[in-house]
Amino acid sequence: MIKKYVCKLTLVIALTGACHPVAAQAQPQTKKPKLLIVVSGYGKDSGMTRPGYEFDEFSQAYLVFKNNGFEMEVASPKGGPVQPDEFNRQKSYNKAVIQDKKAMAMLAGTTPTAKLKPANYDAVYIVGGKGAMFDLPYDPSLQDFLSAVKQRKGLYIATVCHGAAALVAIKDTSGTYLVQDYKITGFSNKEEELFGKKWVKEFPFLLEDKLKERKAVYEQGPMMLPYVVVSGNIISGQNPYSTAAMAEALVTAMGKKPVARKWYTDEASMYLVKRALNGELDWAGKELATAKEKYDVELIAVYGYYRLIDKTAGNDDIRAGLTITELARPYYPFNELLWYEMATAYVKLNEKQQAKTLLEEIVAKKPDFEKAVELLGSMK
Repeated sequence: MIKKYVCKLTLVIALTGACHPVAAQAQPQTKKPKLLIVVSGYGKDSGMTRPGYEFDEFSQAYLVFKNNGFEMEVASPKGGPVQPDEFNRQKSYNKAVIQDKKAMAMLAGTTPTAKLKPANYDAVYIVGGKGAMFDLPYDPSLQDFLSAVKQRKGLYIATVCHGAAALVAIKDTSGTYLVQDYKITGFSNKEEELFGKKWVKEFPFLLEDKLKERKAVYEQGPMMLPYVVVSGNIISGQNPYSTAAMAEALVTAMGKKPVARKWYTDEASMYLVKRALNGELDWAGKELATAKEKYDVELIAVYGYYRLIDKTAGNDDIRAGLTITELARPYYPFNELLWYEMATAYVKLNEKQQAKTLLEEIVAKKPDFEKAVELLGSMK
C-alpha cells in the first residue's frame, strides 16, 4: 500500500515538474479524511428477538471508504458491541470485512454517541437496518451530534435505507426540522409492504411518511433498485442496493474521485434490472447470454417475482415484473411458483397463450399443483 502511494506521488511530480522527488518526500502526508459510521445498537439474537443493523450496508460502504483512503470510527447509541441481522457471510464484501480485524474490532467496541465531537470528523454515514427505526431517532446524544454536524460547513451526512430515520426528530434552534426542504430518500412504503413484514407492524412510524411529515422532499426510484439523492450536505440511498453508490457519492462530494472497482454480483444484477426497465432490454438479454457469471440470476428472477405478487400492481407494474422474469427464465431452473405467478400475470394482461404455455409446463412437471391445474382448466 505504501509503495502504491509513493509511486503515485512520484508520477505526479514527474508529470508536473513541481519539485524533485527527494523534496517531495520531506513534505507532510495529506491527512486522511475521518468518517464516523453510526449503526443501531438495538439488535439481539441476529435479528430474531430484536432487529439490528444491516451488515451488507456496513460492509459495502466500509470497503468503498477504506479503498478511498478514509480513516473510520464506528459509533452506536450505547456503545460497545452491536449485533447485525442475520446475513450471508459468503458474499464477497461480507467475507472481506469479516476478515478485516480493524473493522470487526470497531463493531465489537463501538463508541457511545454521548462521547462524539463534531470537530473530530469530516463526514458521517448512518447505516440502515430495521433496528435503526427503534433506537437512532430517540437518541438525544446522536441528535445533538448530527445537528452540530449539519451546521458545520463542508461536513456531510450520508444515510442508506432506514438510516435516514436518525434525522427525522432533529430540529434547529428555530424549531425547524433538519430535513425540511432537503431532497431525501430512504426505504419506501412500497418496499416496507413487500419486504418489511416481520417488523413493520412494530415500527414507531413509516420512514417515507415521517420524512414527508417533516417536510422533506421525499424522492424514490423503483423499489429495491439503486437510487441515490444528493441535496446540499445530505446524501441518501433508498435501499440496500443503493449502498455502494451512496458511498461513492459521498467520496465524490468530498472532492475525491472514487477508485475504480469491480461491481459486486448482486449490485451488478440490480443495475442490469434497472437498465432493462429503462428500455435497454436487448442489452440486458445479450449481457446474460454472454456474461451470465457476472450476475446473480436468482436475484434477478426473485426481483421480477416480487413485482408480480404485488397486489396493488397496475398493468405497467405487472409488465415490468414479466419483463424481468422472462429475462431471467432461460437461465433459471424450473420453479412452479414463479412460473405460476408469471402465468397469472399474463392472464391479467389478457395474453392467454403465454399463460397457457407456462401452465402446461407446470402441470407436466408438477401434476399435483392444484392451482395451476385449475387455472389451466379454466382457459379451455
